[in-house]
Amino acid sequence: MHIGHIDGQTQLVGIMGYPVAHSLSPEMHNAAFAELGMNWRYVPLLVPPERLAEALRGVLALGFRGVNVTVPHKVTCIPHLDSVTEAVTIAGAVNTIRIDASKGRLEGLNTDMSGFLTDLAVNHVSVNEESRVVILGAGGAARSIGAGLARSGAHITFVNRTVERGVQIADFLRSSWEGCKVEAVGLEQLAEVSHDATLIINATSVGMFPYIDASPWRDDVPFPKDAVLYDTIYRPLQTKLMRDAERSGLRVIGGLGMLIYQGAAAFELWTGKKPPIELMRQVCLRRLSES
Repeated sequence: MHIGHIDGQTQLVGIMGYPVAHSLSPEMHNAAFAELGMNWRYVPLLVPPERLAEALRGVLALGFRGVNVTVPHKVTCIPHLDSVTEAVTIAGAVNTIRIDASKGRLEGLNTDMSGFLTDLAVNHVSVNEESRVVILGAGGAARSIGAGLARSGAHITFVNRTVERGVQIADFLRSSWEGCKVEAVGLEQLAEVSHDATLIINATSVGMFPYIDASPWRDDVPFPKDAVLYDTIYRPLQTKLMRDAERSGLRVIGGLGMLIYQGAAAFELWTGKKPPIELMRQVCLRRLSES
């Protein structure tokens, strides 16, 4: 796809992380800009944790229109921002920043939560009062997903090696939504809490490239019948967890849709334009099949 020349009118956005070399976002967004004939560019920004505050002042000074924020900056960037949206308060993490250079302001947003919920809807997975959801992990992704599902009325259980981290998220969700049915347990209780699960979500990085032979599911625990398994990992497209669950008869969904829909939401927040979502998907699939 032809990307036009860069000139004095080119608008810049990017992604801050440490590392960022693995990110599909630059290719995905630049293809969308080219398709829409927009003089915008999306660049990777390698920012070590100790330089984060400087980097955020830097993109503001350089006239960037916005940035995505990924590991390890999703929570630590919050004190450096001028405002955050309700979604950030709920999820406790930022993955998108909108920059108003004229006012010198950085606004923190979270499109991970809406990206996940959009992908569930696109895959015709409904969550309601009857649902029993098991979320593996207790990091930023688990918190965003748990917050996104809290209003559904589902019973949500966080399963994590360090049970205290899961308890913190559960306490937060209960304080935000009265009557929220949420609990947290250690990995040793996985069999007990998952036997009647209708939706299992892997919100850990276990199984991500290059550690593709790892799985967060315990070998001695059977998968529940008729459940849907959603793995937020998209590299590889099919994880060991997904293969094992599929062999046990579960329907499996990978994390590529969540990546695309959170990216599409950020694109629209920065530009005010609807992005070509199918093109973004094809670009990601092509790059993932090459690697």
